Amino acid sequence: MHHRIGFGFDVHRVEEGRPFWIGGIEIPHSHGAVGHSDADVLIHAICDALLGAANLGDIGFHFSDKDPQYKGIDSKLLLKDVMLLLREKSYEVGNIDATIVLEMPKINPHAEAIKASLSEVMAVAGDDISIKATTNERMGFVGREEGVACYAVCLIYKVERADNS
Repeated sequence: MHHRIGFGFDVHRVEEGRPFWIGGIEIPHSHGAVGHSDADVLIHAICDALLGAANLGDIGFHFSDKDPQYKGIDSKLLLKDVMLLLREKSYEVGNIDATIVLEMPKINPHAEAIKASLSEVMAVAGDDISIKATTNERMGFVGREEGVACYAVCLIYKVERADNS
């Protein structure tokens, strides 16, 4: 079986009064991430990991922040498109492991809802998606609560499909 590994990273600054989207779930908090889309740092990192594993470029190549059609877009739609691109090349997801780096809010109470959201969007078993969070020990822009970062790694594998032509 043909396996490939991908790595993704994303970062967004945060501002008071904005919605905070993580993995397609709005998490109650006084601040939210800022970006061209809904600034879902987790989905963006996962998209980059998947695209990288399949050698399909990165999220900016496919969904440019210069393109007005992506202004304010729900990142779950971007992830659905990434999954279509993978499946067009006969890849499926083996697993995803992601770590969100932020001081607040706490992610663990929302981890199962985030996994369920991602599982539904990607058509991947929830047991194949790991969501973790850590602080930055009050250091740097994350530690000062000026931004949020996320790292994601994935394993994809090639599926032999019957040719119907």
